[in-house]
Amino acid sequence: MNKKITMFLMNEKGYAVLKNFLQMFGAKYIDSVVVAEDKNVRKDYYDDIWKVCTENQISVLDRGDVSTIKSEISFAIGWKWIIKDVDKLIVFHDSLLPRYRGFAPLVNSLINHEDLLGVTALFASEEYDRGEIIAQRSLNVKYPIKIEKAIEEISKLYVSLVEEVMRKLISGQVINSEVQDENRATYSLWRDEEDYTINWYEDAIYIKRFIDATGYPFKGASSFIEETKVRITDSVVVDDVKIEIRTPGKIIFFEDGFPIVVCGKGLLKILSIRDDKSQKELLPLKKFRVRFK
Repeated sequence: MNKKITMFLMNEKGYAVLKNFLQMFGAKYIDSVVVAEDKNVRKDYYDDIWKVCTENQISVLDRGDVSTIKSEISFAIGWKWIIKDVDKLIVFHDSLLPRYRGFAPLVNSLINHEDLLGVTALFASEEYDRGEIIAQRSLNVKYPIKIEKAIEEISKLYVSLVEEVMRKLISGQVINSEVQDENRATYSLWRDEEDYTINWYEDAIYIKRFIDATGYPFKGASSFIEETKVRITDSVVVDDVKIEIRTPGKIIFFEDGFPIVVCGKGLLKILSIRDDKSQKELLPLKKFRVRFK
């Protein structure tokens, strides 16, 4: 490979890839790194990536400052925007394509209780995540699992895939790829603040997965206590009881100071509630008659 690569990096996955890349190959194969802030997470690794680049004398740019990419090949890890004006772009996407094309595939996979998670390396195409597949890595997951742990495990797959593709590029091997099976394709929608809202009419097992999948480094599953918006970050499913007129969202019991909330089916013990604005822990609650909504 005669020319260096450009890396478009975001978040923990991008940081993990960069650190491993430097250990395996050094900085000599990197022309530049493009980074971007992510307002939707509590830690986006923007400063961490920038620091590593500076320490290794790698040219680093914010996505708003990019004009021309000179590299023959670019990698995109955790990137959320369309990348234009590049010769050849290899995208690393955290799903086993053609399933979960699009946005927030890992979060949505966890909410959907997928037993197999994975990462796909593919050539970029005009329509997102429909390019030819280069390689994939997968892992089995056991529930319950929090998103923070899932990202940690998925990051290892990113590291492995990037290393595999880079070794082929360095040795001059042809990067083989195959067309995706459109009959198996599914799409994963983007998520915004409304998508953090807990629907207490769902069953307790589903809500537990939802809370775990939207926790740190994301903002956390949300609900309201009266007019106060709160983030519920930890919970456990407990045995249901027969309720004559079931009203999801109401507290039915307290156990060791933790409220137990009625769900559409089942009960959920809430282990941590934070005020959305102050981030202050609200447990123990000051009164019994509380309705989450």
